[in-house]
Amino acid sequence: MNVALILVPDFLLIALGAALRRWPALTPAFWSGLERLIYFVLFPALLVRSLAHAPLGSAGAATLVAIVVAATLAGIALGALAGPLFRLPPPTFGASFQCAFRFNTYVVLAVAVRMGGDAALALAALLVGVLVPIVNVAAVAGLARGRALHVGRELARNPLLIACVVGLAANALSLALPEWLDSVVAALGAAALPLGLIAVGAALSLTRGNLPYSALAWFHAIKLVAMPALAFGLARYAQLAPLETSVAVLMTAVPTAPSAYILASQMGGDGRAAAWLISTSTLVAAVTLPLWLSLVLR
Repeated sequence: MNVALILVPDFLLIALGAALRRWPALTPAFWSGLERLIYFVLFPALLVRSLAHAPLGSAGAATLVAIVVAATLAGIALGALAGPLFRLPPPTFGASFQCAFRFNTYVVLAVAVRMGGDAALALAALLVGVLVPIVNVAAVAGLARGRALHVGRELARNPLLIACVVGLAANALSLALPEWLDSVVAALGAAALPLGLIAVGAALSLTRGNLPYSALAWFHAIKLVAMPALAFGLARYAQLAPLETSVAVLMTAVPTAPSAYILASQMGGDGRAAAWLISTSTLVAAVTLPLWLSLVLR
């Protein structure tokens, strides 16, 4: 399988977003509205439908979840070492710490579809549902400084988590939408992937915060090297099927989440450091992600 052919369309959409952001006709208000549409409507529709139709009862799915959770917890632990290692100020550490383990949902789901169709998409959506609360609790804890009591409230209104719960419940109860409504939800979900990637490109920013280059390298090494290496090793040890193995590596090898900047800004962290990590992570992943997928899919 030619990995370049899988990934080139997605990274071209990211590049298109970066170019369109410089078009004066598309104002900041347009991009803000697009991001909210994707986050609150389009991606939830995609997650609900993918999970509702997916065969998720296999032993391979359970092992896949355990492996990716283990890799994520390792990323959280390694990210926590950056504070004492690099003597980062609390606002910089809190903003940067989350970039060691959070994942870009848009890239995960878009690549999963190209890599393994609906089956890979369903497994990736399942992982999103499991990992959203884990990574959000860890991210908020790193930034909290007395605000940890808001974690439960933030999770309860997270549209991606709500969508995953609805989709899993529909799957477990064997509920089916009427054909006309299912077609509408499918159309919304189909729009989520290309628009999500364009939004990722539009959000790229190379404005550096107070993060030293050594810490930047540390966080990228965790997210783009250590986590996928651990996931790949555990998947091989557990003798996961090729599809589950590729999804495990994909989930851990994608760049960090664009929403890390929003969370850092809202909670008094160094937003510029988060934006710098998000953007450079996306650029570096254009090289590392094809390498990881080539290793798995060869």
